[in-house]
Amino acid sequence: MPTLIPKFNTWRADLPASIVVALVALPLCLGVALASGAPLFAGVISGIVGGIAVGLFSKSPLSVSGPAAGLTVIVLAAIESMPSYQIFLLAVVLAGVLQLAFSFTRAGILSEFVPSSVITGMLAAIGLILILKQIPHAVGYDAESEGIFEFTTADGVNTFARVWDSLTGSLTPGAVIIAAISLVFLFWWEGARPKDGPLRFVPGPLVVVLIGIVGNAILGAVIPAWQLQPTHLVQVPITQSLADFPSLFTLPDFSGIGMAVVWTTALTLAIVASLESLLSVKAVDEIDPRRRRTDKNWELMAQGGGNIISGLIGGLPVTSVIVRSSANVDAKAESKLSTMLHGFWLLVSVALIPAVLNLIPLSALAAVLIATGYKLTKPKLFLERYKQGWTQFIPFVVTVVAILFTDLLEGIVIGIVVGFVFVIARNFRTAITFACDGTDCLVRARRNLYFMHKYELQKALDRVPDGSTVLIDLSSTNYVDLDNVDIINAFIKGAGYREITVSVRGDVAGKRAQLINAPSTEVAYT
Repeated sequence: MPTLIPKFNTWRADLPASIVVALVALPLCLGVALASGAPLFAGVISGIVGGIAVGLFSKSPLSVSGPAAGLTVIVLAAIESMPSYQIFLLAVVLAGVLQLAFSFTRAGILSEFVPSSVITGMLAAIGLILILKQIPHAVGYDAESEGIFEFTTADGVNTFARVWDSLTGSLTPGAVIIAAISLVFLFWWEGARPKDGPLRFVPGPLVVVLIGIVGNAILGAVIPAWQLQPTHLVQVPITQSLADFPSLFTLPDFSGIGMAVVWTTALTLAIVASLESLLSVKAVDEIDPRRRRTDKNWELMAQGGGNIISGLIGGLPVTSVIVRSSANVDAKAESKLSTMLHGFWLLVSVALIPAVLNLIPLSALAAVLIATGYKLTKPKLFLERYKQGWTQFIPFVVTVVAILFTDLLEGIVIGIVVGFVFVIARNFRTAITFACDGTDCLVRARRNLYFMHKYELQKALDRVPDGSTVLIDLSSTNYVDLDNVDIINAFIKGAGYREITVSVRGDVAGKRAQLINAPSTEVAYT
């Protein structure tokens, strides 16, 4: 069983990967907090907790947790409906407790029933959304907060309209130059990165951040009008001194423990956060180069523990987040040491060098996210699903489109519904073979018989003519649903009255004892 202690022998890969994830996570943490109506530092707190605490508790080698865009609407409504932010923090703590309860009831197993076409569709949709949402930031149009994935935002502007406005409006030359150079470098570095030597450990996104900071400084010296202003840069809350840093943390107000709105919010957060975490972890397992599998019930426990800690110190709810996790995989991380280090870098940087962080252009980080998004939604992925047939391709495309035009959770639900329709359709393939040669008939089950096969079995038995000998062959099955057993029993009971001789072959996982002998009917188990 995997240990909770990270393996430090992978530090050469995990250290640079953790820096990449921290750079990606920082603006997303701030953006989610802003969109949620919470203090900006609350997003950073949840990023730190998601990295260090959840990273420690989790057995997922590559998943990264933090504040989730999928919870912004719920969190915003909850904060507005409660007397204070401190009482909202109590709801976060209680949500964590409920997630612990979910883990004890083994609710994590539900994620295993999500069709793979829906999971890959979710990844492709996230990639497309990253590209579309980051194009405005890449050209200096920062009207929308980072980390918002809804198609239509609170101001009524949808994703495509935002992209159109950013490209047809007044572009910010400095942002465009920095983003363009950054993207060229990232795609070049993907192929040119040495396989040996110290340079192989240099993460491209870190170089991009340096390009952004230095490039903006050069623009200020050469073309001051093109230099990016603070509104186009990362904006981390700054305290007067390190001694004031603890004041950014907030304790929950336990006096609201009896409020109905607190418990309603806690239950909603627990359910939605658990669903998003389970699907994200399952998706990360799919893109893990080593195809390791995460214990989903344990993951619920880790997420619950993380939310308890986050709520106790002033943070937002945390979930496993596919954007940060994808960046972690893309950066060649090998273990959860990368996740924990990313949380540590967030803590150290906001405590010691917030002024330096505030020099990072959003357009440089947008380039990093666009490159990550492209890797998630390469045309090759669509072609692979198409070659697998319509039963895989349609749920995949529906999931992509649904997430793109709604939000992550709604789109996944739509994708799951469509995916299950195709799963059921596949299972409605003929399961019963019927044949007759004179008075000798055969009714053979080609595979396990479930509830959905009742009609097909009944139809085959109805075709058996009076006065014949019939063999009901169940030898190819190891499970027969009790409803189908009842149908066979009913046929046996009536067979004597139709002068039908019945034989049943096959031990169906103990179901043999539930099949009966009717009077004047010969039933043989062979």
